[in-house]
Amino acid sequence: MTPTDTRSDAPSRAAGTAAGAVSRPAPSTTHRVTNQPPEREGVNEYLEHPVLREAVHAYGGAWGEDRLVEVGALVGTGDLQRAAELANVHEPVLRTHDRRGHRIDEVEYHPAYHEVIGAAVAHGAHTSAWAEPGPGANVVRGAVFSLFAQVEPGHACPVSMTHAAVPSLRHAPSLAAVWEPRLLSRGYDGALAAPGSKPGVLVGMAMTEKQGGSDVRANATTAVPAGADGAYLLTGHKWFCSAPMSDAFLVLAQVPGAPGEGAPSCFLVPRVLEDGTRNVFRIQRLKEKLGNRSNASSEIELDGTVGFLVGEPGRGVRTIIEMVSRTRLDCVHGSAAGMRQAVTEALWHARHRSAFGAALVDQPAMTAVLADLALESEAATLTSVRLAAAHDGESEHDRAFRRLATAVSKYWVCKRGPHHAYEAMECLGGNGYTEAFPLARRYREQPVMAIWEGSGNVIALDVLRAMGREPASVAAFEAELATTAGAHPVLDAHVVRTRRLLAEVAGADAGAQQAQARRVVESLALALQASLVVRHAPSGMADAFVAARLGEDRGHGYGVLPRGTDAHAILARHTGR
Repeated sequence: MTPTDTRSDAPSRAAGTAAGAVSRPAPSTTHRVTNQPPEREGVNEYLEHPVLREAVHAYGGAWGEDRLVEVGALVGTGDLQRAAELANVHEPVLRTHDRRGHRIDEVEYHPAYHEVIGAAVAHGAHTSAWAEPGPGANVVRGAVFSLFAQVEPGHACPVSMTHAAVPSLRHAPSLAAVWEPRLLSRGYDGALAAPGSKPGVLVGMAMTEKQGGSDVRANATTAVPAGADGAYLLTGHKWFCSAPMSDAFLVLAQVPGAPGEGAPSCFLVPRVLEDGTRNVFRIQRLKEKLGNRSNASSEIELDGTVGFLVGEPGRGVRTIIEMVSRTRLDCVHGSAAGMRQAVTEALWHARHRSAFGAALVDQPAMTAVLADLALESEAATLTSVRLAAAHDGESEHDRAFRRLATAVSKYWVCKRGPHHAYEAMECLGGNGYTEAFPLARRYREQPVMAIWEGSGNVIALDVLRAMGREPASVAAFEAELATTAGAHPVLDAHVVRTRRLLAEVAGADAGAQQAQARRVVESLALALQASLVVRHAPSGMADAFVAARLGEDRGHGYGVLPRGTDAHAILARHTGR
């Protein structure tokens, strides 16, 4: 018995034998999809990132291998990738009032956003380095954070702020005793509720105001004492409040008549008080941002809002100084994660798509671009892990090194991110420019890391400040570079030029120093990156990076590699093959 063919395009035997039957055309082929890559899912983003894996092991994080393998598999699933896409397609929506007219000031997120951030918190991307202190703690936590940020960067903002808030809270031991266990928990619930009733909490920040951006001392919010329990009532307007559904915020405000009057103090402002009463926290509007779409940023008004003093009155900037360093570190992690995503997506496309009779990845012009993007990603990854390791150490040398190196790297790595994302997007051609593929989203995302916690000039001037006020930071930085002295003549020559530049700038007046600030930071950053690549990468890759970034015939765009570079070996390293 022959099965019946029920397809709509199946030929009719009767029609074929009937007199005068009209012959039918062959089935249409216009809807066949050819020469398109398969979906990149079901991969382990940690195991297929040997640069990250080797760096984690080199800097004390080998004990976290099982955790990182688990996270790598999770973020490589199609399900989490689709959740990341949905969280950005369905952007947060502000609900100022409920349907009965009650003011609620809530931001509604798509469930996919909660799925992503809940997974990140469950795996310790927020505060595991504080919960499990010890050698490699920040290295492992940084790698987990980076793996999640690689697939969905918007959620990383509240995750990072929660991590960075811990050292600031410790300036108020009584507050820290209550709040720190909540921050270290790996439970997540996005609803507004009494903080003690939740499985865990997240902490945001609201520092800048309409009249001052990075100049946090230009602060007009006021705080007045309001009881024996150390509470204050805050009144003011914050121009940028990221992640406004967080459970509490670090806020700067002036305390009239207090010691240090004229300088801001730091406060912890809960969104919901311990008894379940909602604090006054009026969300004026959500920012319409270029990128970072899954994460809400807002303008808020405080009007008799309850807050609790953190640290000494008038010492708010000092109270948040380590918070600033930690968030800058996460900007480096996030930019490096974005570069890794850009490389993997561009490589995947080039390996599976053909043109002019060959796979794109095998065509020399494309191979050179991809290899150069991979070199940039490798240098950024090594920098981010090295900085994390510096935050694991508590010696004077560690503190001095990270003081300067974090600012230098935040400037350089984050500023390289947008161009890197654009070049990777171009590798996909028209597909890359559409929102259906993740690189358009990544291109819009990368600038936020360069702007957040100090844009270019702010960071460059901070580097000058560190050099002038904390000479030990320069000595520690130079000691880092000395670990590869004599290993590569081009790097050695660059280090000599850098030291000469530092001496010239140190002897100049303030105006001349500022004019050279970016040159100083760029020179320091490239010296550090080249030293790390020489130390950790295969010799061929190190030679290519040093020549392409520091050599006399270096180019000014991606794909301009030194003659003789083994581009295919670079790409094999970056695919885990």
